[in-house]
Amino acid sequence: MNKTVTPYQNEQVAKKEQVADMFNNISKTYDFLNHFLSLGIDIIWRKKAIGELKNDKPKFILDVATGTGDFAFEALKILKPEKIIGVDISQGMLDVADQKITKRGLNHQFEVRLADSERLPFDVNDFDAVTVAYGVRNFENLENGLADIYRVLRPGGKVVILEFSKPRVFPVKQLYSFYFNYITPGIGKLFSKDARAYSYLPESVAAFPDGEQFITLMDKVGFKNTKQKPLAFGICSIYTGVK
Repeated sequence: MNKTVTPYQNEQVAKKEQVADMFNNISKTYDFLNHFLSLGIDIIWRKKAIGELKNDKPKFILDVATGTGDFAFEALKILKPEKIIGVDISQGMLDVADQKITKRGLNHQFEVRLADSERLPFDVNDFDAVTVAYGVRNFENLENGLADIYRVLRPGGKVVILEFSKPRVFPVKQLYSFYFNYITPGIGKLFSKDARAYSYLPESVAAFPDGEQFITLMDKVGFKNTKQKPLAFGICSIYTGVK
């Protein structure tokens, strides 16, 4: 396992506290930058990930690392569950999510809570499905986070994880590396006033055990039928597993 990559090089502060600080710092510009930096393709990737749950028709969904709620809003539209609960460690991001929920009149269907993804405040077997979009690489302890997701899923329930991965084919690998390491931090700095946040992004992706390594971790905590679907030549991957 690679060394822990943190947003701000501060040995004294735990990774999850730094991640919370970082997302609080960039929460106001996060949505805009996300769509801008991914050239809008993140919207297509989200739809594909949510599509993994269409046949399961989950009624009660937990969205971990929900951020400003974009993934959950899309899931509400496509899957029409009775309820989605979103959790995140950044109050700044949740404040943005809350504003959107109220504006769209979805308070009865979607609620957000401040919570640690590795210590979820829910009972065993509480949810039909758990989703995580671009959040697992920010976990302080990946195995603990996956084990807790497994715990709150009901037997037969499914997890769907959307995360950046490392493309391995020429020339996508080289273009991606250039874009992520040079363009992204520059634009991030310009718009969000937190340059470090957007340098952390490529570093956290580089350090993340993607592909087979991640599937092995999912298997280890108990998930069955684990699968990986690479998207866009491996820039992104959808991981699924069943309890």
